[in-house]
Amino acid sequence: MNTAARYILLILGVVITIHYTLTVLHEPYGRATKHFFAYSDVDPTSVPLEYYARPGMHNPALYAHLTPTIASESFIPVNTTARANAAFVILARNSDVDNTVRSIREMEERFNRRFAYPYVLLNEVEFTEEFKERVSVLTSAKVEFGVIPPEHWYQPDWIDEDRATKAREDMVNDGIIYAGSVAYRNMCRFNSGFFFKHPLLLPYRWYWRIEPDVHFHCDLQYDPFVFMEQNKKVYGFTITMYEFEKTIPTLWGHVKDFMRLHPEHVAEGNAMDFQSGDGGESYNLCHFWSNFEIADMEFWRGAAYQDFFAYLEKQGGFYYERWGDAPVHSIAANIFAKKEQLHFFDDIGYEHNPYTHCPRDEAVWRQGRCSCDRARSFDYDGYSCLSKWDRLVGERGR
Repeated sequence: MNTAARYILLILGVVITIHYTLTVLHEPYGRATKHFFAYSDVDPTSVPLEYYARPGMHNPALYAHLTPTIASESFIPVNTTARANAAFVILARNSDVDNTVRSIREMEERFNRRFAYPYVLLNEVEFTEEFKERVSVLTSAKVEFGVIPPEHWYQPDWIDEDRATKAREDMVNDGIIYAGSVAYRNMCRFNSGFFFKHPLLLPYRWYWRIEPDVHFHCDLQYDPFVFMEQNKKVYGFTITMYEFEKTIPTLWGHVKDFMRLHPEHVAEGNAMDFQSGDGGESYNLCHFWSNFEIADMEFWRGAAYQDFFAYLEKQGGFYYERWGDAPVHSIAANIFAKKEQLHFFDDIGYEHNPYTHCPRDEAVWRQGRCSCDRARSFDYDGYSCLSKWDRLVGERGR
């Protein structure tokens, strides 16, 4: 080897040594340089090897010579071996492709590029090839695209269309958002009673709901699916607020009727006091904002919720009024589960315009490298119900 080549190799070795020394010892440098590699399909040195042992992924034997490392403490999962039977669920239209790409890109960056949980995307029509291609390229995880069965999506034939049309017109005149939309009502009904029955979701137990154009503001240092499973939780949320009463004028009356008909489904030690200040006689309109949910689909598939949804379905309120999946899911979780089975994910920074939840604890905010402004968190806004949750559980986040 000539002298020039030796000098080149020496200089290259010095540069590499300095780079890795700074990566380990100088956190800002490590943060800045890691993003150079963040857009490759898989970084085999940043994910536990056992996560590659799934159909469609690379053969783990190809990486046997590598020692898994984590670039920063903020990316060390609590448990790198336990894994839940879980998937992300996204309901989207073909026109939502740009916003869907943004949501998945943030989820991958903040959490899933290290865990590779699968995605299930659902639409009432076939996804276009462009949509599939633009989404699939974002992740090394399994991605499936499904069409919603017509009977799960469209307004049932037995609905009195004259009555439903009159109700929509009255709500439009009252200035209620989405008042005139049948499609919005289809979505609320589907999310309330059918998504967990879709053939692509039947193999899974746990789900994390993602919507187009949402934002995940913090690095997640552990697996929330495993947390839910190990702690026997059934429903997790980040934002809670009051429902618009004019969209659900008769809902609570039907809820009370159902509880009288089926007292066997009402759980002891439930969270009724979160949504009612008088033992269930009236509804205070508080609900969990369901565009973010991490929950157990076996809870929705169970007898209590199945009986509950069937009863509500017969009342026609998804179309004669504008019942949303948020109050329906929330009311059910608060009545049919023990309050200890519900969880506030304080450490997950989340935004769905116009509201944001940002961790209030500075240490959590810094550890998660959160991009949200804690001073603008919706938690204790006048329209938030989180203070009621605090009083119910006695402390934040439990």
